[in-house]
Amino acid sequence: MDLVQVFADLDAQPWAELEHAYGSAEDVPELLRGLAGEDEEEASEALSELYGSIFHQGSVYEATARAVPYLAGLAAAGVRSSELLLLLGGIAESEDEGDGPEAGDCRAAVIAQLPLILPFVEADDARLRQAAVWAAARTGAAEPVLPVLRRRGEREKDTLVRAELLGATVLLDPAGAAHAVTAALDAGEPGELRIAAVLGCLDAELPWTSAHHEAVLSLLPLDGLVADRFDLDRMEPLRHIVDTLLDRETAADLEAVLSLLDTALRAPDSETRAEALWAAEAACEFSRGAPARLAAPLTGLLDDPSSVRSVRSVLTALDKLGAHAAPAGPALAALASGGGELADRALASLARIDPERAAPLLARDLPERPAALGAAVGFPERGSAAPFPYDPELLTAVRARLADPDLTGNEPIHLTRLLTGWGERAAPAFPELLATLGRFPVFVPRALAAADPVKAVGPLREAAATGPEEGRLAAARALHGLTGDSGPLLSVLAAELATGDCYRQKEAAGAIDGLGGDAAVLLPSLRAAPGTDGGDRTVPRMEADLELALALWRLTGEADAVVPVIAGVLEEADSDWARWTLVRAARAAALLGPAGAPLRPALEEGLDDPGLAPSAVLALLAVDPSGLDRTDLADAALDSAESHSDAMGALDALAALGPETLSGPHLDRLADLAERDRRVWWPGSALGVVRADALFQEAARALLHGAGAISAGPAAVPSTAS
Repeated sequence: MDLVQVFADLDAQPWAELEHAYGSAEDVPELLRGLAGEDEEEASEALSELYGSIFHQGSVYEATARAVPYLAGLAAAGVRSSELLLLLGGIAESEDEGDGPEAGDCRAAVIAQLPLILPFVEADDARLRQAAVWAAARTGAAEPVLPVLRRRGEREKDTLVRAELLGATVLLDPAGAAHAVTAALDAGEPGELRIAAVLGCLDAELPWTSAHHEAVLSLLPLDGLVADRFDLDRMEPLRHIVDTLLDRETAADLEAVLSLLDTALRAPDSETRAEALWAAEAACEFSRGAPARLAAPLTGLLDDPSSVRSVRSVLTALDKLGAHAAPAGPALAALASGGGELADRALASLARIDPERAAPLLARDLPERPAALGAAVGFPERGSAAPFPYDPELLTAVRARLADPDLTGNEPIHLTRLLTGWGERAAPAFPELLATLGRFPVFVPRALAAADPVKAVGPLREAAATGPEEGRLAAARALHGLTGDSGPLLSVLAAELATGDCYRQKEAAGAIDGLGGDAAVLLPSLRAAPGTDGGDRTVPRMEADLELALALWRLTGEADAVVPVIAGVLEEADSDWARWTLVRAARAAALLGPAGAPLRPALEEGLDDPGLAPSAVLALLAVDPSGLDRTDLADAALDSAESHSDAMGALDALAALGPETLSGPHLDRLADLAERDRRVWWPGSALGVVRADALFQEAARALLHGAGAISAGPAAVPSTAS
């Protein structure tokens, strides 16, 4: 093809009416012409912009399908052929279709261009052949593509093209490719082809055998063997192998993974250990059984830190071991005794697994230990079981840090949280806390009240009245907790509610709950506070309005004040971007009891959303339980946990439904979640996968025990999902 043919009807297309990632596709003709221009820089920029618009992060659009014939024509005309073939292949395999195209339209458009794509399978240039094989296979069109690839395979000598042909054959005909991928495992074949065979066996869902195991071990490290392949999902083969085998969820495949990683972690070369570390971390996040098996080789890597390419990677993996990391304590302490960022990172790990040993080490060089200090107070993970151990030397170090005029960032938050956990043992730090009250008015009040409840009253009263505006609420709440005096808190809350700032209004509304009848004076402020930010309501605005409406409900019992707000959130919030706002709205509905009955239709719709379903179940049981099919409700809750949507919320819902609701199949599903190897987690949890799953497992076992499904189990834990 020549360029005149390619662009013959380009301007006749309704580009301005078509959409891509950034709106109107009216810029596409100029970009397509730019690809064919003589200016190399302009052509490269045009290709980059096309990737960003018609194939944005793997998504395809209405304009994408319309652009495909021109991309294929340009490739056929010799314009950036290899690059455009890869773009066409990516478009063909995309299942992330934005607004506009019907399902499969973009793939169909690429399939229609196979007469232009397939001739490249016979190109003289091996890299071009490889790109054509990859792109053609991504169409999934086995009938026209497979015969061409098989004919080429009979004559192909280039190793990378052979590897691409093998992968393409598996993609298009998994059953028929079984013999070919097994034969390609032969030790006499090039490593690039053998690793393609291993990956092909996984794609064909063949059983993992000793031949696969030995092939992988003999080829490690693997990354370099796929560096020139085009499938971005396979750029880390060992990680891909581990993920795929674990996802099969069989005992044999789990054992295959753990045996493979155990051996790889003990390998003599650092590149292999680096690949194994990344894969081992993933295994520990996925598998409940992996930490026990991998703890020894992982902790052993710290015995000779110089043998590891990145000690930080070892520490990251150790953090996924939970209690199984305890044997690493001495090695971590040795690393933490050094200097620099690595010592800080090692001490952070030690603070999580052996806080008693970590405390004096943290005291030695506190200014240089930001990560360790954060770990000591449970940051970024919330919900630490107990305060960090008190240590007098650490207290002295904390006092010195508080006196530093350059103290900034998260450090004052962490220091005051540490002192708050120590309570009155932190009393010697009272002068330093008092001196920093004006600088850090939001964080210091709780620490002051904990360190010396008597001395704190006067400074807190003054801070609540005349201190920095952003800290008055914190001071007033701490003062109320010490004295029960609601006057200062009521004054501050009235001022906060009048700000119009949704964040401050939300916090103020949440603080009203503990005031009892004294809060009645805030009714005028509460009634005046809800509002909008103008235009569409933002998530922070909706969350503030929920808190404000609930505060009104608690004070007045007026359902008319809260039902429309909850209904609005359930209707307006986008489930992808405001999932926890929807959850909070449903939980708010549950607080209303029968007064929330008008919300029943919206809550019933929420049962179809796995992220919202558990909270919708709780709300429906509270507002109007009549006529509910409790079996269906239990199914919806279990669906949520099984899809990793709101696992702890699902347990709350099952507990509310009661053991008598749970049938044998329900209990079997719950037992599987509690006892299987694959972890259960939920998006948005601040706890991390391993800790979140441990809490879920403990609570699930307690629920099963309560239902008589197991003979014993640990006590349930409160939900932290929201």
